[in-house]
Amino acid sequence: MLEELKKQVCEANLQLVAAGLVIQTWGNVSGVDRASGNLVIKPSGAPYEEMRPEHMVVVSLATGKVVQSDLKPSSDTPTHLILYRAFQEIGGIAHTHSLYATAWAQARREIPALGTTHADYFHGPVPCTRLLTAKEIKDDYEANTGHVIVARFNKLNPLHSPGVLVACHAPFAWGETVEKAVENAIVLEHLARLASETLRVKPSTKPIPGGLLDKHFLRKHGPRAYYGQKTE
Repeated sequence: MLEELKKQVCEANLQLVAAGLVIQTWGNVSGVDRASGNLVIKPSGAPYEEMRPEHMVVVSLATGKVVQSDLKPSSDTPTHLILYRAFQEIGGIAHTHSLYATAWAQARREIPALGTTHADYFHGPVPCTRLLTAKEIKDDYEANTGHVIVARFNKLNPLHSPGVLVACHAPFAWGETVEKAVENAIVLEHLARLASETLRVKPSTKPIPGGLLDKHFLRKHGPRAYYGQKTE
């Protein structure tokens, strides 16, 4: 069942390790198959060095129940479910505790758009959520993590801001495909480090001018995008 998606999700999880975004058993990647109404996600606490496609867990998008596997899905599965239900455009989600992005999350600060490198991927700052309340933490913590992300994106396009910092927690990134979700997770960590270094060099650095922000983002992602090669 969903064998190709299992391969993609397994490989994506291993890419996070190769990129240095996760250590130990932290982090997870999932992919959704909207035709069947299921998502595929890594098992909870599974060592990356032993991970294989057959270990990936299939979960119903509608019910959150395991459809195929004897293993428990990632403890963050409820967060993934909420995001897939709310953001119909996305096909993959990557969650890490990467060093610099997590530092910004712990500081409860959005990552400002300071230059064109940032603008190539995010049409504005990387958003940061509010803190969860004590009740939200106690009851359905992982699902409520998804809900505070969705609330933060009330007036944002999730494909124009393909990632978020969860206050005092860590980043989540996503994309139209599993591969794109991993790419955006890698980029998010780079942007977090770049902003940290920029503000260390000059703490008073201001955000990129709006016209330059729009130019760089829209030339790659806008309706008249012209960056890169045409695909058949």
